[in-house]
Amino acid sequence: MKKIVRIGTRSSELALWQAHLVQQNLSKIQITSEIVEVSSKGDEILDKPLHEIGGIGLFTKSLDEALLQGKIDIAVHSMKDVPTDLPKGIVQVAVMKRGPVKDILVFNNKKDTSDLEKVLTIATGSLRRKAQWLKKYPEYKVVDLRGNVNTRLRKLYESNWQGAVFAEAGLTRIDLLPKNFEVLDWMIPAPAQGAVMVVALDGDINFLSEMAKLNCEKTEKATYIERAFMKTLEGGCTAPIGAHAKIEDENITFDGILIDLDGSQSFEIHEEEKLENWENFGKNCALKLLNSGGSNLMKKIKSQMSH
Repeated sequence: MKKIVRIGTRSSELALWQAHLVQQNLSKIQITSEIVEVSSKGDEILDKPLHEIGGIGLFTKSLDEALLQGKIDIAVHSMKDVPTDLPKGIVQVAVMKRGPVKDILVFNNKKDTSDLEKVLTIATGSLRRKAQWLKKYPEYKVVDLRGNVNTRLRKLYESNWQGAVFAEAGLTRIDLLPKNFEVLDWMIPAPAQGAVMVVALDGDINFLSEMAKLNCEKTEKATYIERAFMKTLEGGCTAPIGAHAKIEDENITFDGILIDLDGSQSFEIHEEEKLENWENFGKNCALKLLNSGGSNLMKKIKSQMSH
């Protein structure tokens, strides 16, 4: 076992919270560690939408490179940012117990009554959130919002927008959840939202088995189902795909959505399955959705995103 495990992380407050969570759990199993901050392209370029600067893998690439170069021993990611195919030589070793899963709308508290006729505006950097919002509220204007959680909150409060959509987990974890928010129960979250993933280099069996002690099996299975659904639909995390698997006792309930960029067309699925059949469940749900017309919508979304 390595003397001190170097934990690689992005430098945002939320990313550091995740790294400290891993560090605390390592110390519980008598493993000493240190945190190594690595900057990412996704954190540096804030003036363009995510899907225009690389989309999936944008926040994980620099940590993958640090792993492959031997600068860190493990990397900690928000699991929803991680491509479903990990780079060659890198393996998932643990998924931490999941936090809150839902999206929330944070309200801008400014009392602006000067122009009651103006178009209502909300902000999000996520195509999935934008598409689901426009499906429910087509009369709204949705503007792009990038940056880490702190930056996005500040931009919201400095704006004339009515609100912005965030993951509840992110705001809760760094104690920034405001009083004025609403849980969007109707919005299907991103695959693996609220989950923290730990990856390492493949090879050292003893090291990998030590790191695997951090794993929460229930979260691992639920997120596997959600990511298998996304992978089978062939959507990166930038495509408007939502997936949520909930495990209770020996049963799984799954909700998934594939939705057009402007919210005008969507295919949704709700299925239940026994936990013993978890491995193929996400894939089967995706195939069902594709066969019921989703494949044409997926082609349309891909062609829209390539232009």
